[in-house]
Amino acid sequence: MPFGRRRNRIDRSLRERGVPPEPQVREREETATSGPWDEADAPQDGRPRVDLGALRVPAVGGMELRVDVNAQQQVVGASLRMGDSLLQLSVFAAPRAGGLWDEVRADLARGASGQGGQLREVDGPFGRELAGSVLLTPAAPPGQTAPAKPVRRPARFLGVDGPRWFLRGMMTGPAAADPEAGAALEAAFRDVVVVRGPQPMPVREQLPLTLPAQAAAQMARQQAAGRTAGRATTTGAAAAPAAGTASPGTGPTSAAPGPTSAVPGAASPAPGSTSPAPGSTSPAPGSTSPVPGSTPPGSAG
Repeated sequence: MPFGRRRNRIDRSLRERGVPPEPQVREREETATSGPWDEADAPQDGRPRVDLGALRVPAVGGMELRVDVNAQQQVVGASLRMGDSLLQLSVFAAPRAGGLWDEVRADLARGASGQGGQLREVDGPFGRELAGSVLLTPAAPPGQTAPAKPVRRPARFLGVDGPRWFLRGMMTGPAAADPEAGAALEAAFRDVVVVRGPQPMPVREQLPLTLPAQAAAQMARQQAAGRTAGRATTTGAAAAPAAGTASPGTGPTSAAPGPTSAVPGAASPAPGSTSPAPGSTSPAPGSTSPVPGSTPPGSAG
């Protein structure tokens, strides 16, 4: 390239005169952020956060943190509930160059349109986002065999491209339609810290999430109690399933609460659940379980 050859001639001339050339330092381009945060740039703000592996989710008074668990007891997402509003968090591997959110927005808009939803691109506090409505199928009550009827709910999709990661937030309910009502969930989204890890992963693959130690211990105790209850009540091949377990063939919306839940009061995992995709408008499949200790002491909710 002409520019490179000319620079080489200048450098050679300087060396011939005994003048050392200035060191060529390539500075890494950095973008200022106020959150969400990469682990390397996380602020030392003293705010309590629940460690879910690839996500550290803020513990906020008045909000309940729940984890989305699939049939294999794997955590596939996290949710913050505030009244009738919900913020679902998912994090994925992304290319070093970034830009995954641009692709995902297009996928989400197409997917919502094909399912009867309506999403449009707007400017938001985190850059471009999608806002509108989606059709969601609520979980059927225990004992109900007929599938629940889909309902239309206000929705916003937030996205942030980080260093080799992509964080997506799906906000539904009143907070998605009213900026004032959504301010608290936006602030919680901003306080999320992503732990990408050094391992190579395919683009769009979900980063691994884990239960906090306290919740994992509770789940292990409840699974053990469920197995004990099953042995005590089972009297042959035709015996009924242990209380609270999902019967064979049930889907993600038909699990019932019971002793096999990850933590008290959670729905049992539904068989056949899979990890969410970044371009899917559906909530994370499987059951949701409240995380003990996710609400700061003395706070409401």
